[in-house]
Amino acid sequence: MRNSTRRNFLRVGKATGALALSALLVLTGCSRVPESGEGGTLQRVKDANSIKIGIAGEVPYGYTADGQVTGEAPEVAKAVFNAMGIENVDATQVEFSQLIPALNAGQFDMVAAGMAILPARCDNAQFSAVDYVTPTALLVPKGNPEQANNFDDIKAKGLKLAVLSGTVEEAVAHDLGIPAGDIQPYEGQPEMLQALLDGRAYAGALTDISLRRMLADNPTAPLEVTAGFVPVVNGQKQIQAGGFVFRKGDDPLVEEFNAELDRLHDSGQWLDIVKPFGFTEDNLPPEDLTTAQLCEAA
Repeated sequence: MRNSTRRNFLRVGKATGALALSALLVLTGCSRVPESGEGGTLQRVKDANSIKIGIAGEVPYGYTADGQVTGEAPEVAKAVFNAMGIENVDATQVEFSQLIPALNAGQFDMVAAGMAILPARCDNAQFSAVDYVTPTALLVPKGNPEQANNFDDIKAKGLKLAVLSGTVEEAVAHDLGIPAGDIQPYEGQPEMLQALLDGRAYAGALTDISLRRMLADNPTAPLEVTAGFVPVVNGQKQIQAGGFVFRKGDDPLVEEFNAELDRLHDSGQWLDIVKPFGFTEDNLPPEDLTTAQLCEAA
């Protein structure tokens, strides 16, 4: 089992938020990426001993605390890149829905945000091997007086549902026929939490890991997390499987990253890294679950 090198902390880039991203997209026309040279992106980042990543500020997947970027995805990425001989990882935070556009515009070379692997996203970017799996859950008032335990209950009871904009939960809510007027998208977890506390929405939908952490960070909130569940759309289980995201064409970088990520999973080092963020052995991906399957799912 390899020892993890954790001495190199993540640094937050100065160009963050929607304004910086909008300016970048205008300048790049959404298509220019950093010049990679003859060896491609992999050789460029190795030569620089540094790589830029994008995060979305979602606890516990990738966020900033006390001026430092942390979370499951950045910490795993840092361990993988250290194993690849890349010691420095710089992070830029943008809105979740803008991560892939910013990646393709060249603002960074990888997304480390616990992003679910979905066919529509696979059309626009390249995912790593599966990093983790986790069920969906709801954050509801204590005692759950409406007994809403899944999306079907939300729909049947006509309840208001808070989601994060651009997430798989938002897409599944629409796919399952919850009226658009009952779906409230928010840009961040604090806004979602406030909507629940104010009574503007009955429930908030996210992964169970995110919601448990949100509640742990707000212990006085009169809320609770339902049991996890796997939504089914058109007979297909909507497995919440997350991965790291790269630009299409960066195959050498993805292949080497995947090899080191697999070693982290197999050695037990991954579990040591992610435990502080609420992950357990149950979140290790099954060996027969592949990115290709998730990208091709109906």
